[in-house]
Amino acid sequence: MDLTYSDEHEAFRREVRAFLAANKEHYPKPFGVNRPPDDARAWQRRLIEHGYAARTIPEIYGGFGAEPDILKSHIIAEEFSRAKAPWGLVSQGISMLVPTLLEMGSEEQKRRWIPPTLRGEIVWCQGYSEPGAGSDLASLSTSAVEDGDDFIINGQKIWTTTAHAADMIFCLVRTEPDAPNKYLGISYLIFPMDTPGIEIRPLMTMTGNAEFNEVFFTDVRVPKSQVVGARGQGWTVSNATLKHERGMMGDPNASAARMNSILQLMGEETLDGMRVIDMPVFRDRAMRLQGKVLAMQYHGMRLLTMQANRQDPGLARLIVKLQACEINHQLAALAVDVMGEMGLLYHDSPLSRSHGVWQKRYMFDLAMIIGGGTAQIQKNLIAERGLGLPREPKLAKAK
Repeated sequence: MDLTYSDEHEAFRREVRAFLAANKEHYPKPFGVNRPPDDARAWQRRLIEHGYAARTIPEIYGGFGAEPDILKSHIIAEEFSRAKAPWGLVSQGISMLVPTLLEMGSEEQKRRWIPPTLRGEIVWCQGYSEPGAGSDLASLSTSAVEDGDDFIINGQKIWTTTAHAADMIFCLVRTEPDAPNKYLGISYLIFPMDTPGIEIRPLMTMTGNAEFNEVFFTDVRVPKSQVVGARGQGWTVSNATLKHERGMMGDPNASAARMNSILQLMGEETLDGMRVIDMPVFRDRAMRLQGKVLAMQYHGMRLLTMQANRQDPGLARLIVKLQACEINHQLAALAVDVMGEMGLLYHDSPLSRSHGVWQKRYMFDLAMIIGGGTAQIQKNLIAERGLGLPREPKLAKAK
């Protein structure tokens, strides 16, 4: 990749900087993983209009419609990070379902669901994991039985992020229980979360919040027309979504923004009159992490280049989620340590820094090492699918 910026790219950088400087009063307030408030949706529309969000999604589906340009994407990320400006909306709908529909959805599904999802008007959740099918997702048992033009769904999902705030769900169900293996006979359905028969129960985590939920389906009626891709081929569709989920969880630009915030924190925090950033132990630790984040960013650019050239990144894509989630947790740990005894404060203490965001990230990022495929499962995928190593032998069945 040629990383030399042309006159066109330098002019684009000035354009992005001017936009951010002129729109500071429109920056939305943080809102977590819940439904985007009015100011966040307005900011998203403004970013799409200028091509700083949904940049390469066709205009017909509500995007900006630009041709892929790796350097312009990198410039946008650099300038937003430099200005500490809020990114466009990042969610399961925008970051996972939209690219899946672009790849495998019908034309009617693309036109109906992508534009309002991009604008933040529809909130989605993901119905994948079950109590008996987490890392072994293909063993899911939530059933969908035919009844005329509908499916009748019964079963349970767990660890369903944002289910309590979602309008819609993209959900894996078993429509052909007699399929020759567990990977066949699964279908990928989309349907409203207010459909009769759906019950949501929050799961409290150690952050003190309930980002995850249990979802129960009792005789939930869903039209057959809501299948994405081919019926019984949902495993193929789900893997497309998982690919984008790992990319969302491994966003190098988000990690770079965190790194910049920590460096600023290290310049502000002091111990015995000395800035933390001037202490060799902390400075060296920060430099090692900064090197890892820079490697993540360049790796991300390599993936974007391969995507633009329609090349299969193979092993290169498999390491993204594992690497990013572990580094993000290490970044949060550094921030907590930099604050010293203040790093132990949480919730509404008047002495806490940044409203306790680093403490919450430390605990939540630990969950992300498990969620979306545990680190151990990710290492197995890298070993078997990326490096071609033999599969781990299975235990012999009891006679």
